Amino acid sequence: MRVYKNIRLLTFGTICLGLFLQSCGLNNTKGQLVGVKGRMIWNHPQPFGTVNIPTGTYHMGQSDQDIIYALTSRPMQVTVQSFFMDDTEITNNEYRQFVHWVRDSMARKRLGDEYILENDNGDEYINWKTKLRYSDPEVKENITEMFYQGDDIFEGDIYEFDIRGFKYDYHWMDLHEASKRIYYEDTRKGNAPSRSTFRRDEMVPVYPDTLCWIRDFTYSFNDPLTQLYFYHPGYDDYPVVGVSWKQAKAFAHWRTKYLNDYYKSIGMPKVNEFRLPTEAEWEYAARGGRDFNPYPWGGPYLRNSKGCFLANFKPLRGNYSEDGGYYPVKVTSYFPNDYGLYCMAGNVSEWTDNAYNEGINAVIDDMNPFYYYDASEDDNGSMKRKSIRGGSYKDVGYWLQNGTRTFEYQDTAKAYVGFRCVMTYMGRSIKDKNSNY
Repeated sequence: MRVYKNIRLLTFGTICLGLFLQSCGLNNTKGQLVGVKGRMIWNHPQPFGTVNIPTGTYHMGQSDQDIIYALTSRPMQVTVQSFFMDDTEITNNEYRQFVHWVRDSMARKRLGDEYILENDNGDEYINWKTKLRYSDPEVKENITEMFYQGDDIFEGDIYEFDIRGFKYDYHWMDLHEASKRIYYEDTRKGNAPSRSTFRRDEMVPVYPDTLCWIRDFTYSFNDPLTQLYFYHPGYDDYPVVGVSWKQAKAFAHWRTKYLNDYYKSIGMPKVNEFRLPTEAEWEYAARGGRDFNPYPWGGPYLRNSKGCFLANFKPLRGNYSEDGGYYPVKVTSYFPNDYGLYCMAGNVSEWTDNAYNEGINAVIDDMNPFYYYDASEDDNGSMKRKSIRGGSYKDVGYWLQNGTRTFEYQDTAKAYVGFRCVMTYMGRSIKDKNSNY
């Protein structure tokens, strides 16, 4: 009995000691809801090469006459959350960083040894710290299957990479599929599906389709661009083209992984994913804070007060050089709009994340409107249409208007379509300090 009492006294003393220590500061919440302590103060870092687009409300849709009477841009007032957007179209050199990363990761996996390491959990990962020297004869011998073989070898270069093998392998979660009511009802009944149900695996060739320069322009001499536009350093600062919607999505996924892997290595929280802009985001950014303006510079004219054209497009009756351009020009050509975005009109059209539907403005939400559809290979062509915006060097002025909509198919690559990325801002305004609301 005495032993039992001593145990009780010891237990009571332990509890009292714990309460005393808590009251002395180990967990001094005093029974109040104060949140988990020790959390870092964090503000959203601005990605390099982007500008912040503030939250705002504008009138989305045609701001001028619908000259083709397509009736695809029904005006409506919408509100868009703040986001970061690339200030220029993605350049050849920026996209080449992605291509080289894919190439180098494939080579490292084939070489193994010091290029592939294991973490504490036994999971393998690529060692990027060890420099890879392609000029090393031993390296060339061990990755020989990455080079052209047999009759594909031209001009005696037996160590030319077979770009057809450059493929980005990744997966993503289809949150739109997961949100469907059928899965909600199953979850409510205690039969929640596994996450693997919504996993989507992708294997995307990453090298641009350089032959689009010939394919897209019948009876036009574009052989020099086919041969050198993506490859030559003279075109480094020009917009990448020949990239499909699928390839642009793969680039955005890689860019997210590339940045978040770095943040993880220095102990920082990850950030939102890079992605293609929605149509609403793209149009809002193109307007530059000027509601109802037909063009990014304000409008309604395509020339400034000195008579100079303000974008790279097809002026007059095909006098392509009149505007200072011909084919695509450097991505910082012409003046930026009031948000600091270059070439939101002309140069190259740009992929958006939206599936294309002629009458979608009649049913979409007025808060961050977005029409999503992930088309499969078996879907018919109309289901693979994705919206493009901004017009290009080959288009007349109508297609440069902020509210004009058109489309291309997600599995096609065009010599006049490029892209830029966005990232949703986590917070109310970038002007707020040490606050995310």
